[in-house]
Amino acid sequence: MGEQARWTRARLGRCGPPLDLLTASFRRHVYAPHAHDEYTIGVCVGGSEVIDYRGGHIRTGPGRIVVLEPGEMHTGGPGNPTDGYAYRALYAEPSLLADGTLDGLPHFREPLVDDPALAAALCAAHTELSACPDPLQAESALPWLLTALARRHSTARPAAGRVPGAAAIARTVRDRLADELTDPPSLALLATDLGLSRYQLLRAFRTTMGIPPYAWLAQHRVTKARILLESGLRPAEVAALVGFADQAHLTRWFRRVLGVTPAAYRNSVQDGPGPGGRHSAA
Repeated sequence: MGEQARWTRARLGRCGPPLDLLTASFRRHVYAPHAHDEYTIGVCVGGSEVIDYRGGHIRTGPGRIVVLEPGEMHTGGPGNPTDGYAYRALYAEPSLLADGTLDGLPHFREPLVDDPALAAALCAAHTELSACPDPLQAESALPWLLTALARRHSTARPAAGRVPGAAAIARTVRDRLADELTDPPSLALLATDLGLSRYQLLRAFRTTMGIPPYAWLAQHRVTKARILLESGLRPAEVAALVGFADQAHLTRWFRRVLGVTPAAYRNSVQDGPGPGGRHSAA
């Protein structure tokens, strides 16, 4: 474990506000006392870190979530002389945690949160967005997870979970995403158009479709990509035409949905018998 840190800036939707992600691995580094304007949400992924916070010491371990509130002074350093520490962190504007709660900004009495499922989901989203910070994916995943953190573990009361007319809302969002395949609108904009909060829109969509908006759009893009690949276009061309960031982005989702790479799929439909294949009747 060396001394390294990498920052990635994601945007929450097209032209939306930024949200910074930090991937860090340190053996000896000790932070000077400092504070952030945002909530700092971190998940330890290796070793052990000791954080001075609110007059005490927090010792993290793999799989634990740390929540540091805006304006709170803190430090951080290795928990022991040998192992170092590694973590994933994001820096969230306070409003992101308040969207699905009542009583103003959420307060976390305890900075350490033991929620393995949420920790794993935060790490997965962080890893994927650090590799490819797609704006709609960031807006589909991060506000939802941050709201879940506040609803489950802060002192704030959860807002009502049921969204009237959820199915109609989901269909409207789905159709807008399909119509604007390569440059989808932000969920915040769609929510405003529908007179909803972003949390309500996400809840309505996930309740109806079973997946977040970005996952639905990615699968829809894969469906469109198949048609273009069958017509003979190359994966790099297809990726841009259906809205993926690049060929690698298309490949990740193509394999998730169909189990093969776009190149392998194109070769099979081009070489095989039947409609579109080279062996089909002219």
